[in-house]
Amino acid sequence: MNARITPSLLNTAQALTQVSQAWDNDLVKQLTDYIAIPAKSPMFDADWAQHGLIEKVVQNAFEWVQAQKVAGLTLEIIRLPGRTPVLFFEVVASTGNTNQVVSDQTVLMYGHLDKQPEFTGWRSDLGPWSPKYEDGKLYGRGGADDGYAIYAAITAIQALKAQQTAHPRIVGLVETCEESGSYDLLPYIDTLRKRLGDVGLVICLDSGAGNYDQLWMTSSLRGMASGTLKVEVLTEGVHSGDASGLVPSSFRILRHVLDRLEDSASGRLLPASFHCEVPADRLAQAKVTAGILGEALYKRFPWAHADCGGSSQTMLPTTSDPLQALLARTWTPTLSVTGADGLPELKNAGNVLRPYTAFKLSVRLPPLIDAASAVAELKTLLEDNAPYQAKVTFEGGAGATGWNAPGTAPWFEQALQRASQDYFGAPCGYIGQGGTIPLMNMLSTGFPKAQMMVCGVLGPKSNAHGPNEFLHVPYAKKLTAAVAQVIAAAALA
Repeated sequence: MNARITPSLLNTAQALTQVSQAWDNDLVKQLTDYIAIPAKSPMFDADWAQHGLIEKVVQNAFEWVQAQKVAGLTLEIIRLPGRTPVLFFEVVASTGNTNQVVSDQTVLMYGHLDKQPEFTGWRSDLGPWSPKYEDGKLYGRGGADDGYAIYAAITAIQALKAQQTAHPRIVGLVETCEESGSYDLLPYIDTLRKRLGDVGLVICLDSGAGNYDQLWMTSSLRGMASGTLKVEVLTEGVHSGDASGLVPSSFRILRHVLDRLEDSASGRLLPASFHCEVPADRLAQAKVTAGILGEALYKRFPWAHADCGGSSQTMLPTTSDPLQALLARTWTPTLSVTGADGLPELKNAGNVLRPYTAFKLSVRLPPLIDAASAVAELKTLLEDNAPYQAKVTFEGGAGATGWNAPGTAPWFEQALQRASQDYFGAPCGYIGQGGTIPLMNMLSTGFPKAQMMVCGVLGPKSNAHGPNEFLHVPYAKKLTAAVAQVIAAAALA
């Protein structure tokens, strides 16, 4: 798309009213039903096909989209053998009620319908599959991350149709393997490549927001390298009094091996190849965003409290400097242990020296680091020269390379700022995200000239993947209308 700017023809007040009514009268109900279905991603439900839950949420979304009777829309569920299904729609370009020339490029809208597993720690009156609408927040697993996407996308398109506003050709791709790393998605993109067309704008609704007061664009995403590190020292457990001191603890060896990867005192990852310089434009954006969000960048987390001598102490972050806090969660590689095996529950933990310890490792990588190379380096780093010749394995290694947004075209920047001011009364903000959306790197590679509107409803305390996940409905309404306005601008770019 070129840089020629033409004002949007969308009546913003009317659009927001229509979108809000759709959310209140229909979308909250649709997402309430969606949350109640435990359609876990294939990584967390190996028998997903037999259980039929992914199929159910896809079919429900398919039927809802059909019922909206969007002018010029065609819809289908596409299935490749042995892979999770994809929902694909296409809306032909429209000149609306004008004779203006509409861009011949395509807008691609993206979301997913698979979910993370339950996790623990939900509020006593909430649950992952027990949706509850309270104070403008819809609680439950998957509504915000990001089952809402297909419903918001169609609602945005309907807002354009209601005003007979011109728009380019629009296609939608809704997958069901995202939370497993989107390993099924690339074969679908290859299959659909000709049908996707010449994509000039990608709208991904699977990201986050720095606050609920303005439109936020994601400027970068970290990548990920993961796998299971296992240390075996015995073929069976033995009495700890008999063996300890002579038989090395599998936990101690595992901890020693992890010291090759991470400085446990600071959390800094040691391999230089896992680090990269922060580009100058991203650093400049981060400084602005740090000024907007300030202490909220770290105070938004549910920090633990401890009683110490009659007074309460709050857990501290790694840094209280807003800029460093932002960079730490968006451009710094980090290690998280997300699961463990070989450890009995405390109530069943006898005096036994255990035969093995296994940790599930999740390494977040800076946006510019190649994930495949990082996974290979992890395996070599952790397995070679095992202490005491213990059996050390790093298996199930998988990765997804991060993403750094392309330069912003003038028309796109103007459209974002106009939409943010019209619907939020504040300028559009730019923020890097610490999570991973594998599709974005694929699409940037496949459509290098496309502008990327990566946004979402995952703002402060929305807690995707954790307990008490919620969808902030008032923000979702404004975001939906803002998306419609940017599509209208794209028609004239």
